[in-house]
Amino acid sequence: MARVVLEIDTQLYRMLLAAAETNQISLEEECCRRLAGGERRSQYLQALLAELRAEDQQRRANAS
Repeated sequence: MARVVLEIDTQLYRMLLAAAETNQISLEEECCRRLAGGERRSQYLQALLAELRAEDQQRRANAS
């Protein structure tokens, strides 16, 4: 399994943790909920997802 290290803003991280606790779900579930189109969609998470997808496509292209 590949390991991904993310650098995120401390305030954003705390906000995500607080939202996860409020919704009684895990941090991972909160992030997925927002990415799937939850009521408070995060532009930061959308940009991060786009960046991760681009890196994955580039890695696959280089591996071919």
